[in-house]
Parts: sequence; structure tokens; C-alpha cells
Amino acid sequence: MKILDILVVYDVETTTMEGERRLRRVAQVCKNYGQRVQFSVFECRVSQAQLETLEAHSLEILDTNKDSLRIYILHQGRERSLRAHGVDRYRDFDEPLIL
Repeated sequence: MKILDILVVYDVETTTMEGERRLRRVAQVCKNYGQRVQFSVFECRVSQAQLETLEAHSLEILDTNKDSLRIYILHQGRERSLRAHGVDRYRDFDEPLIL
């Protein structure tokens, strides 16, 4: 099974209670597949099937007339595609955990 590194970015209109609810719900979907690296940006390592599920669940939640969703597939992997500056809270969950 091929594993994909993806970047999920969303923008949700939050001027209403329903918009705030959509924001919380789509964030929870993304948390199930990866980790938040900025407020509305998640880095995920997923299979093709997980990608399709994440996208479908997110689109069920979002109002595409008001909100947006972008999913970038990092074909060269996260490590070769990223230039990070400043605080980087990313944790590689594939690495051994040392306590």
C-alpha cells in the first residue's frame, strides 16, 4: 500500500454559529488523519483510501458556497517538499518515541 504525504488547507466562513460549527467539525476530521501545523493547515500521511475518505468527509461538512478546501499531494514526501521557518511543532509519529 502506497502512503502519501499530503497538506490539507481549509478556510471556513465563521461569521455565523453554523460556520463556527463547520470549522470545528472539519478540524476534527483532519485531526483523525494527521497533525495541525498551523490554524487551518494539517500535514497528513495517508493511504489513497484514507485520502478519499478524508476528502469526502470534509466536503460533507463544508459549505462550498462559503468555504474552501485544498489538498496538496507532496509527491516527493514531506521531508523533500518542506522549507519550515520559525516554530515547527510537527512530530514524526513514524519515528521511535523516546521518553
